[in-house]
Amino acid sequence: MSIDFILLVAAQAAGGEAASGGLPQLDMSNWPGQLFWLFVFFGLLYALMTAYFLPRIGAAIEERRDRIADDLDQAAEQRKKAEAAEKAYDRALADASAKAQAIAGETRAKLNAEIAQLAADADRISTKALADAEARIAEMRADASKKVKEAAIDAARTIVSTLIDETPTAETAAAAARERAIA
Repeated sequence: MSIDFILLVAAQAAGGEAASGGLPQLDMSNWPGQLFWLFVFFGLLYALMTAYFLPRIGAAIEERRDRIADDLDQAAEQRKKAEAAEKAYDRALADASAKAQAIAGETRAKLNAEIAQLAADADRISTKALADAEARIAEMRADASKKVKEAAIDAARTIVSTLIDETPTAETAAAAARERAIA
């Protein structure tokens, strides 16, 4: 099958319009001019693409690659800085915690010393107050004992004066009470 036969069949299928000029692209007499302009157009397009468009596209792609690489480098550097800042923060936090614990320990020791001092003062004051109270109680006992003796002597004088119509002296009644208490 040759090309002439194919063209003849195509022309007959088209109703003979190829011979009458209906479809110029199927007319073989126009093919050399069409092929020439095809090569010229694609040659110019190739020249424009290789000389103008492709270098710009390549430069844009390269610029994007460089920018992405720079951004990745900056991100890595920022990550390192952030890690260093985090470590510094952790160290500062640990130092602050240690200082807080030291201050708390010092404060606890001071408070314990103050509490011990206050407890010692309270013990000393309570001991003194107890001694004073015991001394007052002893005085009150002595005074109460003396008053009981005086009341007993007065009662004895009153009883004796009522019974014998004679009032003994205070010294006589006291001497009699001493004799009875000793005996």
